[in-house]
Formats: sequence, structure tokens, C-alpha cells
Amino acid sequence: MSVKRVLQYGEKSLREPSKEVHKVSRKIQELVQDLLDTMYAKNGVGMAAPQIGVNYRVFVIDVSKNDEPLNPLVFINPKIIKKSGAIIAQEGCISFPEAYTDVKRYKNVMVKALDRHGRPFVMEAKDGCLLARAIQHENDHLDGILFIDHCVNRFETDNILSKHNLPPVDAEKLIEEPELDKELESKND
Repeated sequence: MSVKRVLQYGEKSLREPSKEVHKVSRKIQELVQDLLDTMYAKNGVGMAAPQIGVNYRVFVIDVSKNDEPLNPLVFINPKIIKKSGAIIAQEGCISFPEAYTDVKRYKNVMVKALDRHGRPFVMEAKDGCLLARAIQHENDHLDGILFIDHCVNRFETDNILSKHNLPPVDAEKLIEEPELDKELESKND
């Protein structure tokens, strides 16, 4: 299909929740291909439909390394059905060019979704691997949540964003995550 323009942080539709896909139609197939084309063109690990201005519950991920064959994963109407553990890791986003900050994520996730052919599947990603973090990151996009809403240090994140001429963290969008905080505190004890 084609490489699409990626919305940048500050554009309103990145904060809008996405609609369920009722039928994996040709239009949705084309959206999936546009997401893959755009993700690969931007050297990304994942891409959600809202990032190209289409508010449907669809995202793609490919965590293959440079020397591995491409392994695109397609998630339509995903739902995280199980999550546990906690991890802090650096994250970035194609909608935040070159801005990276530490965020809190679940270490293990299980997601159910439809594949690009409309077939249901369940996938588990463990131990804070890139796939586990990418699933959470892209799934958040579908709810209008951005990775900076999970930041460990808001003021440090504001400094990073300002260096890249991006708007500051919206304090009202910060997500309270007491279960993650508790888990992370227990690791530090």
C-alpha cells in the first residue's frame, strides 16, 4: 500500500479512543499494510492506527533484529487479558521523534486479538521483553494513552520533551499505577 504521515505528539487525534473493528474487510487489510509499510519506513518496532490518523483498534509489531527475517505481528481488537510483574525501561515512539524516557510497564502480558485474516489468537510475552512492552505501548495508543503517561519522572520527561521541541507532559493524563509502584518498591527493598 503506502507509507503514511505519522501524527506527532500534540496532535489531538492521538488522544482519541479508537473504535472496534466489526469486520476484517479489504479496508482493514489495507490499513494493516499501510501500518506495516509506515512502521518499516520509520524503523519502528510498532505502529498503531491512530498514529496515522485512523481511529480503529488495530496495531502492528515487529521485534525482529537486524539479521533476522521480518516477523510482522498484527493485532485487531486486542485486549490484554492478563498482566503481572513490573519493569522500568526506556521507551520512545515514532510520534515523539528521538525522545526517550523511562516508563513503568508490566513485565508479563497475555493478549487476545484477531490476526490480519480475522482469526482469533492469544499471545503471551514475558520477562519484560521488547514484545511485552511493545504490546502495552501500542495497545495504549488505541485508548488515547501515550508512553509518557507512564513516565517514571515527569520533570525529567518534560526536559527530554523540551529538548526535542515537543509539548510537556500533560499532568492530568499521568496514569496512577499503584500495583506497578508497589511491585517496583518491593524490588528495591
